[in-house]
Amino acid sequence: MMDQRNMSTRTKIELLGLATVLLGCALACLLLMRGGFSARDTPSPFEAFIARRMRHLAVPRGDRDLKNPVPLSPEVLTDARAHFTDHCATCHGNDGRGLTPIGQGLYPKAPDMQLESTQSLTDGELFYIIRDGVRLTGMPAWGSGTPEDDLDSWKLVHFIRHLSSLSQQELEEMKSLNPISRRELEEEQEIDRFLEGGEPPSQVSHHEH
Repeated sequence: MMDQRNMSTRTKIELLGLATVLLGCALACLLLMRGGFSARDTPSPFEAFIARRMRHLAVPRGDRDLKNPVPLSPEVLTDARAHFTDHCATCHGNDGRGLTPIGQGLYPKAPDMQLESTQSLTDGELFYIIRDGVRLTGMPAWGSGTPEDDLDSWKLVHFIRHLSSLSQQELEEMKSLNPISRRELEEEQEIDRFLEGGEPPSQVSHHEH
């Protein structure tokens, strides 16, 4: 009899949880229908709460509890800094604040990873997000499951923890390693041709980094 009561109580709690999720989805859909689907909008507090909760639940419990197996060292941070600059900074910025044209154009916008909302995640959660991405966002899955990729992801976990302590020297080094766009490459080639006696550059624009 006691087991039946416990089961009945558990079933009611599960049904209540399901009803809450469904209600939340219905409200989110209603808000979207009224406000449109523009990526320029900022998610409402309710939508942000649901997204964070779903992100937490999407990470398997076993992965959440994983500890970083890579010992922290200056060499590890150097490797991770170069990897972050090449793979992540386009959206997240060199300092991890997400203040880039692409990062701000996403929905939801790239987060400020120096803030508590990211820094409070466990090592395992950060690793899982890097390796497997986040559905319905601009965060791709970078890992392929190989030991080499896993090692890079764990190094990036250390670098994310280090973001708030980045020195000006590190930022300058990262700026020199940022991938160059096709437009910037063409401008540099025009300048080189001009310096060699060719036609002056048609247009030189200023870029923010």
